Amino acid sequence: MPYTTILRDERYVFADLREVFAKANEEKSGDRLAGIAARTDRERVAAKLVLADVRLSEIAAQPLIDGEQDEVTRLLWDSQDQETFRRIRSLTVGEFREYLLDDATGEIELRALRQAILPEMAAAVAKLMSNKDLVLAASKIRNVTRCRNTMGQRGVLGIRNQPNHPSDDLGGILLAAVDGLLFGCGDAVIGVNPATESVDTVGAVLRGLDRLIEASGAPTQACCLSHITTQLGCLERGVPVDLLFQSVAGTQAANASFGISLATLREGRERVLESHRQRDVAWVGDQVMYLETGQGSALSADAHHGVDQLTLEARAYGVARALDPFLVNSVVGFIGPEYLFDERQIIRAGLEDHFMGKLLGLPMGCDVCYTNHANADQNSADNLLMLLAAAGCNYFMGVACADDVMLNYQSTSFHDAAGVRQLFGLRPAPEFAAWLEERGIFQNGQLALNTAPPQQRLLERVVPILEDMEIAR
Repeated sequence: MPYTTILRDERYVFADLREVFAKANEEKSGDRLAGIAARTDRERVAAKLVLADVRLSEIAAQPLIDGEQDEVTRLLWDSQDQETFRRIRSLTVGEFREYLLDDATGEIELRALRQAILPEMAAAVAKLMSNKDLVLAASKIRNVTRCRNTMGQRGVLGIRNQPNHPSDDLGGILLAAVDGLLFGCGDAVIGVNPATESVDTVGAVLRGLDRLIEASGAPTQACCLSHITTQLGCLERGVPVDLLFQSVAGTQAANASFGISLATLREGRERVLESHRQRDVAWVGDQVMYLETGQGSALSADAHHGVDQLTLEARAYGVARALDPFLVNSVVGFIGPEYLFDERQIIRAGLEDHFMGKLLGLPMGCDVCYTNHANADQNSADNLLMLLAAAGCNYFMGVACADDVMLNYQSTSFHDAAGVRQLFGLRPAPEFAAWLEERGIFQNGQLALNTAPPQQRLLERVVPILEDMEIAR
């Protein structure tokens, strides 16, 4: 059914709810590439006015992608908490925004609603929020998860230690990981993106990271961010898998382009859980998935069904929610300027992603990043980093000098992590913080200025690992 409004004596007509959603979205180069963006700022405002008056019950009654064609739609609608939804179904999107921003609405109220909120509803309200609104609403929410340690509490900022190497040299990976540990980075995960997609390479990386964690005593988890089938192939060979990684998207067709389905993800999760039960490790929780997303992935796979990239990103979070993950992060600027053109669009998307994921109950992190051909720089990355820290982001990336030499993009550094923790009075995960204090890397909750003694002790533990693997230099 069409939606209409009049703005300054000009009548705007939108064919259906899908068009309202697309044209109410903030400016994104990806939506323009798909041919679904608002043609003018005035049309965008008109679409926002229409969207503000749409009731949540209307969104629930009109899936933007037909469930008969898409298993993600079926998952989202089948898993909605209908009883709780009755409390808010009569609200318009504009009223829902006011409720979320109301000082009387706190974490307890928002936690109670998370299973009642469809991802499309989270996307709709995000389109009506300013950047400040997105920060304020997200800052109310804390989603805590547990694997080898505990992530997400108020006052905690985790860091993924990302020691990628262009040739998957294990010595280089482990030494870069130690560098990160000495800056207090790695409580979220020590996660490596492999340059080579093979069971042999991924298995060697996972075994090396497991040896490093065992030798150092660091209470954290390892992950090698290869395809889920490669990691499960490693598991069949007895390789330890702490977290099972996969990129996910918001449509069945986009996930198929990744070589996955919902069944694949569920089966992988169960197999890793079973392996955890058989390992002699002091797990503090059973959340074993690490999932990554990013606005534009469905469009790049020609699997967007005419739906805007923000809404599809929210749907990806619905997929993630069904898997009870330990970590989720938006790799916000990695996909390139075809989808997020410049720093303004990247910052906006990062705040939207974090808010929507948190609202839906996810442990959201963000890779604050950009590619070298985007209209962005490290100052714009710093801006998003600080905004997301204020919003209560669970974790960021830690990359040596903020320059990933394997993926060839710019992210955030170990130094950035230390600076943001100091600026906002944040600390690492509690178990990891205690380990840092015991090793002398932190003193009284702060990064120690003189790290030479702990550095030497850690290296003394790592060198035998390298020698055992015949890769010592």
